[in-house]
Amino acid sequence: MTDSHNQARLPALDETTSDEVLVHAARGGDARAFRAILTKYNRRLYRIARGILRNDTEAEDAVQEAYVSAFTHLAAFRGESSLSTWLSRIVMNESLGRLRNRRPMAELAEVETPGQAAEIIQFPNTARTDPERTMAQRELLRLVERVTDELPDVYRTVFVTRVIEGMSVEDTAELLGIRIETVKTRLHRARKLVREHLDREIGPVMLDAFPFAGKRCERMTQNVMQRLGLV
Repeated sequence: MTDSHNQARLPALDETTSDEVLVHAARGGDARAFRAILTKYNRRLYRIARGILRNDTEAEDAVQEAYVSAFTHLAAFRGESSLSTWLSRIVMNESLGRLRNRRPMAELAEVETPGQAAEIIQFPNTARTDPERTMAQRELLRLVERVTDELPDVYRTVFVTRVIEGMSVEDTAELLGIRIETVKTRLHRARKLVREHLDREIGPVMLDAFPFAGKRCERMTQNVMQRLGLV
């Protein structure tokens, strides 16, 4: 039987495939499984890293490093938590490590680049149909992101995982290694702080904050695949 015939009989692997199947295939060296995992979790992991580091370029680098670490130690994944939580924890550790390393220069950097936090906001090109509405959304989401970046670390991480990314209370507690009650308390405080700045305008557009553009997703996927020697 030819290799091309065998390839044709392989099951489809994409981001809709179960994590269990993807992990099994990835352990067998199937490049399609690695790519499927990347495209499935890129946005969530990027948002978590971005919420910690408050810098889109550094967040992208952190996610790529975390992926390489995770994929080279895939045998360590025992399924005791979900693949999403396992990857998220690795990204958090990578991001927090970077944050600790840059702390001595953080204040100076914030003074020198006061407008950097708002640059992540990107929108589909809807200006042709309703330019005023698009402009208003841009301004509101810039405000959402700026206020989120200004939250204290302990609240910002919970806010990003629960509100921006939409993770459950249980998954957030497992990811952060804290009690469910603590998640609820911190989220309540974070929302209160945000509302003090945004009042009631934030609700309808919250899920559009911290977008993950297709080009960024594809670039990150391609970079990781190349580093793993899979392309």
